[in-house]
Amino acid sequence: MKQDVDRATKAVRTLFPETPLQLNEHLSARYDARIFLKREDLTPVRSYKIRGAFNFFRKVLAGGKKAASFVCASAGNHAQGFAFVCRHFGVQGVVFMPVTTPQQKIDKTRIFGGDFVQIRLVGDIFDQCYQAAQEHARDSGAVMVPPFDHPDIIEGQATVAAEILAQLGDDLRPDLVVLPVGGGGLAAGVTGYMEDRVAPEGFLFCEPEGAPSLRRSLEAGGVVTLDQVDNFVDGAAVGRIGDLNFESLRKFKPDQAMLLSENAICVTIIDMLNVEGVVLEPAGALSITALEALGRERLQGKTVVAVVSGGNFDFERLPDVKERAMRHRGLKKYFILRMAQRPGALRDFLNLLGPEDDISRFEYLKKSARNFGSILIGIETKSPENFALLKQAFDRAGLRYQDITENEILSNLII
Repeated sequence: MKQDVDRATKAVRTLFPETPLQLNEHLSARYDARIFLKREDLTPVRSYKIRGAFNFFRKVLAGGKKAASFVCASAGNHAQGFAFVCRHFGVQGVVFMPVTTPQQKIDKTRIFGGDFVQIRLVGDIFDQCYQAAQEHARDSGAVMVPPFDHPDIIEGQATVAAEILAQLGDDLRPDLVVLPVGGGGLAAGVTGYMEDRVAPEGFLFCEPEGAPSLRRSLEAGGVVTLDQVDNFVDGAAVGRIGDLNFESLRKFKPDQAMLLSENAICVTIIDMLNVEGVVLEPAGALSITALEALGRERLQGKTVVAVVSGGNFDFERLPDVKERAMRHRGLKKYFILRMAQRPGALRDFLNLLGPEDDISRFEYLKKSARNFGSILIGIETKSPENFALLKQAFDRAGLRYQDITENEILSNLII
């Protein structure tokens, strides 16, 4: 495998230079460790997906197959890598995307592919557009380019590992390599290439809580298809890990697949943007979020490589990301209050707030009784401890209230 990956690494240099492996001073100081970030957000398409796509095309074209065109189904990074590579090789490609794909992603794919790529919007969800892509491949003879579950895709993603080891040099071995996981192509490629330099327990895989396909498969001892997936971390929201990829990863223990809350990932996105000026998509923030979950005691003195998988962030999502980050930090909460319908009731309530508390939302929901009304209120503060004091003030005043911050059903309905 290593020789094949080394050849793939040499070949990909015709497309773009190696991405940086940067010692991050901010994170290293936080955890008293040497934290290196492999910046896959700095490829031409701002994700590592271009590597696998390039290697797949290279192998097909080197084999003498004169395809009329290539085809893929994707609403994100795979589509952009596919389009870039189509233009690079001068071959025609068709990208199937769901109708619900954000316009920004459609435009980026069109820019990367130019005249060599057609974009077809089909269906409301990925499964529908994937089926349409398969039908197109069958009817037209186009070559289907899979997003992760193919030996040539895995080999292409493994070039990340080849670069990391070359950049570290012979004298420096990582104690821990942190990898985001969606379909598993990156994880399968990197672990396979690094197996003689990093002990099996030296790998940590990161998945969002809403898409734990690797974790559930490791627990079951076989590939599991998830019943439902939270698409917030769209670059890693995969309902079924690749079969080939799982065969490479099944030797690892279930607790090496760490599940991270979507709100914690938002904290990382905001921190990296504010402190480092680095733009990360949710999947690209997974490995850095894992460092916070591990904590200083478990990382102290270690050499850690965290793969930053992508930076295709749609800034229209920023208000939602900030909201989630504040809630995770305990700096914002939502309450439903039962407030008396009388003059001065609102003034009395405002007097309960502390000096660091601020109302971010106030909305009458309905009049629940003749003399009382239900109110939705959002409160921001500067320290999580302030909410304990606020609740004590509510109790002393005899206010009836419910904290709905973590009530997913209510939050989705009314916030």
